[in-house]
Amino acid sequence: MKILKFPSASANKRLDAIFNRHLGFKAKDVKLVKGILANVRKNKDEALINYINRFDAPRLTADSLKVSKDEIAAARGLVDKGFIKSLNKAVRQIEAFHSHQVEQSWFTANENGSVLGQLVRPVNAAGVYVPGGRGGETPLVSSVVMGCIPAKIAGVKNICITTPPTKNGTVNPYLLVAAHKVGVETIYKAGSAWGIAALAYGTETIKKVDVIAGPGNIYVTLAKSLVSGTVGIDMIAGPSEVLVIADEKATAPYIAADLLSQAEHDPLASAILLTPSRKLALAVSDAVTEQLKNLPRKTIAEASLKAYGALMVVPDLASAFVLANQIAPEHLELHVEEPFQHLSRIENAGAVFLGPNTPEPVGDYIAGPNHVLPTAGTARFASALSVGHFTKKTSVIYYAEKALKRDAPDVIRLAEIEGLSAHAEAIRIRKK
Repeated sequence: MKILKFPSASANKRLDAIFNRHLGFKAKDVKLVKGILANVRKNKDEALINYINRFDAPRLTADSLKVSKDEIAAARGLVDKGFIKSLNKAVRQIEAFHSHQVEQSWFTANENGSVLGQLVRPVNAAGVYVPGGRGGETPLVSSVVMGCIPAKIAGVKNICITTPPTKNGTVNPYLLVAAHKVGVETIYKAGSAWGIAALAYGTETIKKVDVIAGPGNIYVTLAKSLVSGTVGIDMIAGPSEVLVIADEKATAPYIAADLLSQAEHDPLASAILLTPSRKLALAVSDAVTEQLKNLPRKTIAEASLKAYGALMVVPDLASAFVLANQIAPEHLELHVEEPFQHLSRIENAGAVFLGPNTPEPVGDYIAGPNHVLPTAGTARFASALSVGHFTKKTSVIYYAEKALKRDAPDVIRLAEIEGLSAHAEAIRIRKK
């Protein structure tokens, strides 16, 4: 990896490339996905099955669109015990973390005769999209638990999963076992934009949901963007990214491994190191080269690092934190002495990983916090997927007669300033 000095023209050029690597959608893709959404909305199961037959499972029918109880039961015998053990631990720790996010309804009674409050209620139905992963060969079980657990804790009564089927019309058994573990047994064999359309609009087989969550490719992301407003969505997520801040005492092979753990995701993924130590940057560059040799996804990782990777030498750690807050990374790792002392410097990040023994993958799978995180700088205003994404808040207002009498003149005055005479009259009629 090339080492850049920051600030400099070359560093700024690389940062611009990273910032702008996935902004907006191509017009042809928007047109294509709009057509898919309209087709499924109009023709429902018929359109859905046509897309599935064409792109995923040639022989799938509407009768087999939903995973059967027999398929779920059979899946248990097709996975190994080690997976069950790891899955159980992940579920326990993810549930424990998300249980702290539950919000309660609240009310305040005022002496003037008014009662104000807020009702916190779960949505009725949620759909979790789970990517297929190389035609079902690499099941993304973490997407199942990260999407479904916060919805369950929120109290959503109807949770379903939609995921692309394999060529023979099945769903990977590891996904089915994970879904069963988190208490979700309504699973549909529909992926891409047509799977999102089915969740948003409903078909004869798939019921419409209120919120759609979960990651996916560009067509899934674009479809979620287009149906947002018809249903709620978690976020518009872009390619994965990691930013590491490290001092001169950091361990270069650790940092190299962590950069590669994100670079292997996608050629559009971004992996950045910020350090005041040129010696460390050189060591990380060498370690990346060495570790790439045996990486199964070497081609993807190399493309990512070539286009959007960066080893930047900054003036000092303070400069690194300023730049990190401007980038607002999805994942931020601190390979520095006493990392907790630097936590207050962080303003914008999807998730923070403190110290050399906290690589980003522990957050992906087992630590507890959600791994569905804001990307592409949206951590400036967005947050990780949480229980709150599956709830809604309703304001509650009660006025006794004396409360209305006290506030009536002010309401009338403000309404008249806005030229809304009927608003004012709704108050006056009660005064009479």
